[in-house]
Amino acid sequence: MSSLILLPALLRQVPSPGKIAVLTYDSKHLSEDLLGVADPAERARVVIGGIEGGKYWHDELKRPAPPMDIKAIESDVADCIARLRGAHPEIAVILFECAGFPTVASAIRRTANLPVYDITDLCRMTMASIA
Repeated sequence: MSSLILLPALLRQVPSPGKIAVLTYDSKHLSEDLLGVADPAERARVVIGGIEGGKYWHDELKRPAPPMDIKAIESDVADCIARLRGAHPEIAVILFECAGFPTVASAIRRTANLPVYDITDLCRMTMASIA
């Protein structure tokens, strides 16, 4: 399961010209077909950013990987968001694709002052629908 399942619903919730920032571990591996957005106008509202090159990115490539550095994840994600918002000030929502990012979702919500969605939100919705 991927948090990208939330993308079509988020696009319907955010009025145009608002954009959705999809943050991933490595944006080079997030291809168009994974987004599930066929309409070119809707696709233009999706901005993809990755933390490739950051400390967390480098740490995860090591074997064995060192313990998670939450401050590094937060810094890498915040830097990525700042870059994306600089280029796309109409970003209204952030969607974390990386399963490592929920650890910093609360901090990012506070600093970015935007709604942040991730895989844990999708899991909670799924569980609530069957419980």
